Amino acid sequence: MLKIAWAPLYAHPLPAGHRFPMEKYVLLPEQLLYEGTVTQANFFTPSPLAEAYILSTHDAVYWNRLKTLQLSKAEIRKTGFPLSAELVHREIVIAQGTVDGALSALENGIAMNIAGGTHHAFTDRGEGFCLLNDIAIAANYLLTYCGVQQILVVDLDVHQGNGTAQIFQNQPAVFTFSMHGAGNYPMHKEESDLDIALPDGTGDAAYLQILNKHLPRLMEEVAPQFIFFQSGVDVLASDKLGRLALTIAGCKERDRIVFDLCKKHAIPVFVSMGGGYSERIADIIEAHANTYRLAQEIFF
Repeated sequence: MLKIAWAPLYAHPLPAGHRFPMEKYVLLPEQLLYEGTVTQANFFTPSPLAEAYILSTHDAVYWNRLKTLQLSKAEIRKTGFPLSAELVHREIVIAQGTVDGALSALENGIAMNIAGGTHHAFTDRGEGFCLLNDIAIAANYLLTYCGVQQILVVDLDVHQGNGTAQIFQNQPAVFTFSMHGAGNYPMHKEESDLDIALPDGTGDAAYLQILNKHLPRLMEEVAPQFIFFQSGVDVLASDKLGRLALTIAGCKERDRIVFDLCKKHAIPVFVSMGGGYSERIADIIEAHANTYRLAQEIFF
């Protein structure tokens, strides 16, 4: 069964006018249930992540300042969120959802998190709507406790996974692959193991050709035992922050390529939703929902 992490606090309210679309965390599961892609049995509610697992990835001084709400105004501005105890709690629940989901994927081939993909969180700081790096925390958990020896991070969000790249820059057991917009946030890119920077306006044909060129090769050369897939839908032409030009159909085909390769190579995959900032919330929900529809179609 496809297991999906979700909790009501994923939609923690932000001040009116804030550009981060928190409503998608409510609308997406509602849509999946309404159309019958999943049932309530597919969802689980994570508990807060234990501090020891946070400290396996994040700097102790940063974590202490974050949990006690002592970040400076400049640090808070970089995260894009007004800092609060509720927001920090939301982050640690999301991270536990990714850890739990990764364990489920080891058993069932795939699992997902309605939130997560907080790839701009560094060892010692948060940026870009990300306070703690759920992918990195879960990857370190698998390496430490589950006998996994090689992990591939496939980050196809439109923004480079700069925090994930920094966290694993000296960790050969985690290969970081980021395919993102060249002229997009972050302006200063970190160095992933493989970065593919795409020009503004890249559409379906070019995008899918590049992905089909590199991802099958990485499956062979990296030989991962586990994959974390960051499936942001901010690659859409309609995205306000994206600058690429994929259609919803193209974004769906992107996900199909990843899932087909994982299935073919029998590699468990965990999926975090990542970004999506289209003007029409319906476009965001449809593109994200396609990821879940494909997971059910290909794995179950």
